[in-house]
Amino acid sequence: MFKKYKLRNYDFKLIIYCVLLTIVGILAISSADSSYTQKQIFGFAVGLVMMIFISILDYTVMLKFVWIYYAINLVLLLLVKIMGYDAGGATRWVSIAGIRFQPSESSKIILILFFSQFIMKSKDKIKKLYFVFICMCLLAPPLLLILSQPDLSTSIMICIIFAVILFVGGIDWKLVFVVLGVTIPSAIFVIYSAVRQDSILEEYQQRRILAWLHPEAYANSEAYQTLNSMMAIGSGQLLGKGYNTNEISSVLNSGFISESQTDFIFTVVGEEFGFIGACIVVILILCIAIECLITASKAKDMAGRLVATGMAAWVGFQGFLNIGVATGVLPNTGIPLPFVSYGLTSLLCIYIGMGFVMNVRLQCNNN
Repeated sequence: MFKKYKLRNYDFKLIIYCVLLTIVGILAISSADSSYTQKQIFGFAVGLVMMIFISILDYTVMLKFVWIYYAINLVLLLLVKIMGYDAGGATRWVSIAGIRFQPSESSKIILILFFSQFIMKSKDKIKKLYFVFICMCLLAPPLLLILSQPDLSTSIMICIIFAVILFVGGIDWKLVFVVLGVTIPSAIFVIYSAVRQDSILEEYQQRRILAWLHPEAYANSEAYQTLNSMMAIGSGQLLGKGYNTNEISSVLNSGFISESQTDFIFTVVGEEFGFIGACIVVILILCIAIECLITASKAKDMAGRLVATGMAAWVGFQGFLNIGVATGVLPNTGIPLPFVSYGLTSLLCIYIGMGFVMNVRLQCNNN
């Protein structure tokens, strides 16, 4: 499982990007709610060790056990339904042996590994419609379990990662156009349905879309967080109000931003570090995604290419979704900002994924 690598082939740039982004997150979390700081630092330390450890293994050996990972993932998601506990109106967490974690977050890396190996083993069938159908059937059980928690935002994110992996895997272009031809009108229909009284959407889903379209009308309810977030980010101006500021004018300190350590952590960055701090976060996310794509382009096999691409999609698209919500560009979805938001499960899983990316990079340089 262990292989000999040359130190000069190690992707130190990716480590630096991840570490810098996590440090920004720790500073923002400390300012939002200092009670979470120590746990996030602990998660950072453990995640960094796990990333380095996985990076020196042989990913081709580890991918041989993807069916076991897939089964474990389903068991964990089922445990959420059986013995999970509620927090904020959703049942997404489970505690085993005193360890509390969120299986929907670990599903992202597990499904990236699973479909990377599964598609590589059947790469000659990827252009066949029946094979895509099989992939969708394999995606359905974990996706439906996550959706039932309910966790629509994570379900959407997993679908995006899945679509990117299929696309890079070599799916037929005709099928791509068919999917786009269905998806785009469906999205328009969902928005149209939200503005109708006889909407097919759940009430909370309808109100979120309406709050996105007409935030002023929902300023004291669904759009409350987003409007305050935009106000806080704008008030930071160019340089921000300063780290852990005690200014009376601070939107964060006034208590107008709830869950500021998780879903709206970008708001804290924007207010305290200003436009420059916000740009640094965006640039670091972009650099991590690009570094993953560079690794994908050099991978020695299809599985390595898909693992690196899946991680790029995870970091890039999830970062875009989170920042889009905080700035009012997208409806409120409740999804963490990679490396920055508080959450040990999310942080550890994304560092594990980066460990696989670095191993792919080492092996492509080692041949």
